[in-house]
Amino acid sequence: MTLPVALSIAGSDSGGGAGIQADLKTFHAFGVFGTTAVTAITVQDTAGVHGVHAVPVQIVRRQIEVVARDLKPTGCKTGMLATTELVEAVAAAIQNESLPNYVLDPVMVASSGDRLLDRDAEWAVRELLVPLATVVTPNLDEARLLTGLPIDDEAEMRAAGERLLELGASAALVKGGHLSSDEVVDVLVDRSGVHAWRRPRVDTTSTHGTGCSLSAAIAAGLARGQDLRGAVMEALDYVHRAMLAAPGLGRGGHGPLNHMVPGSRA
Repeated sequence: MTLPVALSIAGSDSGGGAGIQADLKTFHAFGVFGTTAVTAITVQDTAGVHGVHAVPVQIVRRQIEVVARDLKPTGCKTGMLATTELVEAVAAAIQNESLPNYVLDPVMVASSGDRLLDRDAEWAVRELLVPLATVVTPNLDEARLLTGLPIDDEAEMRAAGERLLELGASAALVKGGHLSSDEVVDVLVDRSGVHAWRRPRVDTTSTHGTGCSLSAAIAAGLARGQDLRGAVMEALDYVHRAMLAAPGLGRGGHGPLNHMVPGSRA
């Protein structure tokens, strides 16, 4: 059997809990060969982001081109893109290389509150990347920025998902982890309707990299030929189990997940 290949276009996290590092660990957990195009080098630990250095645009473009043409990924995702110029370059590369099963994780602000996308790049994500996405996976803050809508309950999450489809996405998974409730609800809106998943909230500070890991798990599922709802269901389950098994690393802030919990390899 041919080993599925997935591509992560994202920033590097020196702390290993998010970004490219989390994506590669997640791909491996799902039995998918991971490839990368590094968009930025960050100085990170569990306490926050202490520095960001964007990779030159032409280097990012070439990373995507050579991987796409040689290894032919069947799923891809984007994470941290940092600047308008990088968003524009990545959008062009996704189109030029006809990359399939594109999962857009619109990384804007880290769990620590540190900004990972220039404010003037938000329009580029909305206008250039959302229309290319098989699924876009915003948290509530990101969904508010992308749609301009208030989002404080499940009905408003659904409305935000519908707005993202109007903006061109094929589907939107609006993540409800930031709602104040004992239950976490995640709402998927696609062309066939709406589906919601509910889980008990995990009382933990080990949440660093949850969005990266979730989008990577969805991309892995799509790369393996799963339908979107199946890929989302398995990805949500994987991240939930990885949070429960978090290793408690770091001296404070937001610790990493345990990416070594098994993913699905069916």
